Amino acid sequence: MKLGRLNHIGVATPSIADSIAHYRDVMGATDISEPFDMPEQGVKVCFVNTPTSSGMDGTQIELIEPLDENSTIMGFLAKNPLGGQHHVCFEVPDIEIAREAFEDMGKRILGPTRIGAHGTPIFFLHPKDMQGMLTEIMETPKEGGHWSN
Repeated sequence: MKLGRLNHIGVATPSIADSIAHYRDVMGATDISEPFDMPEQGVKVCFVNTPTSSGMDGTQIELIEPLDENSTIMGFLAKNPLGGQHHVCFEVPDIEIAREAFEDMGKRILGPTRIGAHGTPIFFLHPKDMQGMLTEIMETPKEGGHWSN
């Protein structure tokens, strides 16, 4: 298992609209995707795309808002009512190989592998096994794509 590209930092928020305004008006972001619902995970998501000086894809900020009271991030927002960093996400070339490697190391995987907001397979690793950080592992999007529409 080798460390892949940092794809995004997940930020839980009580209001995607307010967070979009913050990243646009305070941080100067100009490339922000339209929010979309992911009912199977109980969240609304959008991406703030960060530029790089080389013209390559930058790391994204994934804004995550609960869809309802049953959302997977409600517990996080109860403890952090203003929102905040929820997880980090690293890319791997093959999700099954990565999952097996983490299992072989005794790392706790939270739930089954599923399709994430980028349309690629993902899984999460327990923060207690990852130096206190909820860590998402995602298969690198095919054809070099990293941005979400």
